[in-house]
Amino acid sequence: MNRLDRALGILLVLRGGKTFSAPELSRRFEVSTRTIYRDIETLCAVGVPIYAEIGRAGGFRLVEGYFLPPVMFSVGEAVSLLLGLALMRSLRARPFAAEIETADQKLLAAVPEQLRAVLAKTQQIIGFERMPADIFHPERSDPHRSTGASDAESREGLVISVFLQAVFDRNTVTLEYRSPYGARTEPLIVTPCGLLWDRDRWYLAGKQADRADDVRLWRADRVRAIEPHTPAPGVDPTFDIGALLGHAWLRSAMVRWRQAAPVVIRLSAQQAERLKQDWYYRHAGFEDLPGDQVLMTFGEDDREVVLSLLRWLGPGAELVAPAAWRALARAELAEMLAVYADDVIHPAPGRS
Repeated sequence: MNRLDRALGILLVLRGGKTFSAPELSRRFEVSTRTIYRDIETLCAVGVPIYAEIGRAGGFRLVEGYFLPPVMFSVGEAVSLLLGLALMRSLRARPFAAEIETADQKLLAAVPEQLRAVLAKTQQIIGFERMPADIFHPERSDPHRSTGASDAESREGLVISVFLQAVFDRNTVTLEYRSPYGARTEPLIVTPCGLLWDRDRWYLAGKQADRADDVRLWRADRVRAIEPHTPAPGVDPTFDIGALLGHAWLRSAMVRWRQAAPVVIRLSAQQAERLKQDWYYRHAGFEDLPGDQVLMTFGEDDREVVLSLLRWLGPGAELVAPAAWRALARAELAEMLAVYADDVIHPAPGRS
């Protein structure tokens, strides 16, 4: 590593906001402490505001608020970032939508001339398929949504931008939230923690003012209004969005849903294993029974979803509860049986 690269490396390390002693920096960059002192002097000479803290825990620190001027990217770094921007463009709702274009322009300016023309055509040469509809877990439509799709997506992008900015600024936000499960708009004060993108939907992760111990998720497209509120009471240093990945957030939600609208299905162990591979039903409750049987419990108040699941499972699956839905399942199976009552294939209407 030459002197210029090392000086830039020291600057990037100090940009993290921590204090580093000369011995720590010398070990990191594998040079003597004398060399580190010379590099610090060089950075100070060109105007980088580094100050030294004296004492056993002292070292070098970059003045808070100092903004590192633009640096040149390697080809690989620039391409990686352009891929990220291309992915952002493919999302249904895009936070900081206007900044995507300016970021693209700045990144293109940081690559060699011979590559610029090719990389400028990122949208033509790189494609990201949108998430297909999930017919196994149909999404409820929002009866209160009146705006067009493009307007709704722009509004959702703005919601995400305000929420993410609040994370950076360490502010709380006020949300007006309405779920399709009810007509009531719920006003909330939330301390933002992070964002989660799942199955082409953005989820806001945060702590509600009256439930400060639990991280909750709110779907961004269901937020009717959002505004910065006040400085957050404190940032949780233990929060990690990774703990919610793999649909782990569904575990606690499924427990609540099972209590609110329980559905019980008795099925074979083989069928249970198939459902445990599903992103949604894997978080249901599974209780082993004698005879290679399993009792599955989950929450669902839409009977059509449950009946569709029974059709997909086929023989070996029995709806236990709700009892009222058993009669509906029996009537539907009787209709299906009537079609197969004989070996005659009945022509479709209008065809001979």
